[in-house]
Amino acid sequence: MKKKLVISTGAGISAESGISTFRDADGLWEKYPVMEVASAEGFARNPALIHEFYNARRKQLLEVEPNDAHRTLVELEQQFDVRVITQNVDDLHERAGSSHVLHLHGELMKIRSMKVESRVYELTPDNIETSVDTRDKYGDAVRPHIVFFQEAVPNIEPAIDLVQEADIFVVIGTSLNVYPAAGLLRYVRPGVPVYYIDLKPAQVPPGVEVIAMPATQGVRKLKEILEAKC
Repeated sequence: MKKKLVISTGAGISAESGISTFRDADGLWEKYPVMEVASAEGFARNPALIHEFYNARRKQLLEVEPNDAHRTLVELEQQFDVRVITQNVDDLHERAGSSHVLHLHGELMKIRSMKVESRVYELTPDNIETSVDTRDKYGDAVRPHIVFFQEAVPNIEPAIDLVQEADIFVVIGTSLNVYPAAGLLRYVRPGVPVYYIDLKPAQVPPGVEVIAMPATQGVRKLKEILEAKC
């Protein structure tokens, strides 16, 4: 039976594909204050701006490709039962070929009904623009299928379950400042190896092996380490 390799990814794994991150923008995201375009209050105050903003993000996403970090995680599926928990709303893990991806903060290429949250719709490359006037087939207004700041993270419990089952746990490309995702480290079972890949790593508990590299290099290094221990 393959060991369960659970991997938590943040913005750093997609940055090398050309997707901008919050922390590299000094509290701004594409010239907007983060809370203006990524919070529940911001959406309630100006839904037209949020729709416009996420339409632009989708167009940007269509212009980039998965990088070697995403692809190397797929290669690891040959030796391990790989489960990806991502804070990212892009679909680069899926496009690279990852078999199991759990999105904590929603998915950019999806929208959902504002009346019935379970009605989720996938957008296509030729149909990515939404507005306050967009309606689903039931006549409901829609919103980005994104977990805004000030909203609960519905997939955190499934993520915790995965971490508790991990035989190896890896954190890639995150400042470890965004909760509740940053708290997943607390659920790793005692004795389970933990690796942290980040070019500018944050402080981590004793016993965590830090790989201070960009994601593309760091994941390749991780693969070498894990294969040597198999």
